[in-house]
Amino acid sequence: MTTTKTADVDGTLAQVYALAGAGADIVRITCNEVEAAQGLAEIVPRSPVPIIADIHYQYRLALAAIEAGVQGLRLNPGNIRKEDQIKAVAREAKDRGLPIRVGVNAGSLDKDLMEKYGSAVPEALVESAQMEIRYLEEVDFEDIKISVKHSNVPLMVESYRLLADTVDYPLHLGVTEAGPPPAGLIKSVAGIATLLNEGIGDTIRFSLTADPVEEAKAGRQLLEFLGLRERKGLDLIACPSCGRAEVDVIEVATNAQKALEEANLPIQVAVMGCVVNGPGEAREADIGIAAGKGRGHLFIKGQVVRVVPEDEMVEALLDEAQKLVDEGVEARLAQADANAEEIAAAERRQLIEIQGDANRAADRRNAVAEVATQD
Repeated sequence: MTTTKTADVDGTLAQVYALAGAGADIVRITCNEVEAAQGLAEIVPRSPVPIIADIHYQYRLALAAIEAGVQGLRLNPGNIRKEDQIKAVAREAKDRGLPIRVGVNAGSLDKDLMEKYGSAVPEALVESAQMEIRYLEEVDFEDIKISVKHSNVPLMVESYRLLADTVDYPLHLGVTEAGPPPAGLIKSVAGIATLLNEGIGDTIRFSLTADPVEEAKAGRQLLEFLGLRERKGLDLIACPSCGRAEVDVIEVATNAQKALEEANLPIQVAVMGCVVNGPGEAREADIGIAAGKGRGHLFIKGQVVRVVPEDEMVEALLDEAQKLVDEGVEARLAQADANAEEIAAAERRQLIEIQGDANRAADRRNAVAEVATQD
């Protein structure tokens, strides 16, 4: 959702384009005054993604947003409560072929339901949604999506589970008022990912106290990590580092992530602190680099293709990653340095001799064999 004043057409459009570039498929924009509706009339034709108008209190602004050409509405049943007004919006939306999201929010729940239940419990949120749905269905409007957002993660999850068992409409997921990162990210992922893994949810929004572009990035990444969306951005994995690392893994990973994100490469990249185990542990990554003593082992799908000086690790990783995207795995493996694997193997043996085998592989193998062969 944008955070600009909607009347600021150019500023809002700039944010819409930034959100779309970060992975947002739809963008919600507030329509809280006549000037905002007028701004929407200019924004919608120039937007790269569908625009949803966010409506509170004044149903006529929903009608104005429809006239401005928006592709959908979000209505808050907690503050637009008059049946005739809701139905008037639904009739107009139906005539224009526009969907409506019934956006229930624990923080703005209908006062009658608050008195009935005492607090914003899941049953209250779901009943609020059902009341609104009945109004819409009574005018034969069924192009509906529903959300029952809560700032309390367990209650949010319980609300959506109850809603999914109660209705057969698409659901929009979100932990409302999650707050700033990192806590806001953790709360959002905890709630949204739990439900998505249960097969609940059709669209999502991270509600962070941050630049809305961060919301879009987080949402895109979550869907990619869950395998619900084709990867279009970077997936960087990195070891947590340990005493065996010969370089500052955190610094290398941070620099690599910055460089690779700027290049916008849709691949999985590994940054590992140890050449002894790194390439093997991260063999499923498209590309990665593992730190040795003064040098880095650059590998593709677990196969070392180059050995580079420590101060060139990030630059080499970025260069090879770009070539990998452009040429493909097989072509880059065919271009591997002829002696890269031999040099890497020798360095691994040298480090084991210097540092010892932290995993005690030989001792463990001998112990296992002894147990297995005892009479």
